[in-house]
Amino acid sequence: MFPLEHTLNLIIGATGSMGRHLTRSLLAAGEPVRAFTRDPARAQALAALGAEVVRGDLRDPASVRSAMQGVRAVVSASHSILGRGASASSVVDDQGQRTLIAAAVAARVERFVYTSALGASQQHLVDFWRTKARIEQVVRDSGLTFTILQPSAFMEVHAYDLIGKNMQLGKRVPLFGPADNPRNFVAASDVADVARHALNDSRFVGQTVTVGGPENLTSREVAAMFERVCGKPAAILHVPLAVVRCMAAVLTPLHEGVGRILRATIVAETTDQTFDRATSPLTAALPSTSLESWARARIMA
Repeated sequence: MFPLEHTLNLIIGATGSMGRHLTRSLLAAGEPVRAFTRDPARAQALAALGAEVVRGDLRDPASVRSAMQGVRAVVSASHSILGRGASASSVVDDQGQRTLIAAAVAARVERFVYTSALGASQQHLVDFWRTKARIEQVVRDSGLTFTILQPSAFMEVHAYDLIGKNMQLGKRVPLFGPADNPRNFVAASDVADVARHALNDSRFVGQTVTVGGPENLTSREVAAMFERVCGKPAAILHVPLAVVRCMAAVLTPLHEGVGRILRATIVAETTDQTFDRATSPLTAALPSTSLESWARARIMA
């Protein structure tokens, strides 16, 4: 554990895809990290690398304030898009992030990096992205020295968990609608790399930085890529968007998180989800992982 006289980097959501990569990267560079997580058991590997692991919850203001002691910089890399009830997105992604920002202001942290989402706006068709847009404005109005990151869809979830994993396990792979709408995918490690730069590079101060991968692929193309990597054909299950809309309407009252994911699926297949790295000068020169190279490293490991 690092003593408090060190200036710590506090990572909120340190056991998530991006947070885990960022924590490892900072520790490897000799920068002390306090890993904030609801379940310290999931952070044992990070503790073994030298992270100070603290139990905390954005819904618990006392735990947030306690975690701020001795902190130089904060990276918020957590979300609750699938949450419901006490873990609803409105509780964690809105109220919880407001609690975090207020605590960072009170602690006078030097840098604050907020992970939003590509396409966040008050006009978005899904509430999660509207919440992200509201919190972006709270960050801008806070007086903190900030950077806002807007990553595209994480490969780990939107490509692997939803398509590649089923194929790898020999299960049927659901594709929604025509599955021909191009979409950008980004590796969590690449987003973590941008966050690490944002913590130390003055060019990122006050900026909203879009982060994406090097290619835009349709769900059909993603499935075909995983077929090549896995070396076997996929058993594709085509699900009409009309069915997805009906499922969203039925399931939202029962589980708002599942309903939100279904609505996001419709948006992903019917609106512009592409990204051009050339439009983001601060990240265009940074390493960018292709989905196929990521998949080969994951599946062939």
